[in-house]
Amino acid sequence: MTTREIDESVSAELTRLRQSIDNIDAAVVHMLAERFKCTQQVGHLKAAHHLPPADPARESRQIARLRQLAESAHLDPAFAEKLLNFIVAEVIRHHERIAEESATEERA
Repeated sequence: MTTREIDESVSAELTRLRQSIDNIDAAVVHMLAERFKCTQQVGHLKAAHHLPPADPARESRQIARLRQLAESAHLDPAFAEKLLNFIVAEVIRHHERIAEESATEERA
């Protein structure tokens, strides 16, 4: 079945839903950008005070918190945890880079 063969009302509803999905995707991207702006500041603060890039205790608390939020929102907690783990890994990578740059500047 092609798009042309789909009933007009179904096609209109599909378009409406897809537009909502596109809007949500855009919001997610903007929220992630804001989150990373904050985590960059954390990375600079950690580097300035010679703190480690990772904080396993905080990460564990965040995973537990996010899993609970996911359950409340009827989202698979395992998916939410995977997403957070992916984000945290990227944040740690950024923090490591910031720490390396900071150490290089201190040596110069």
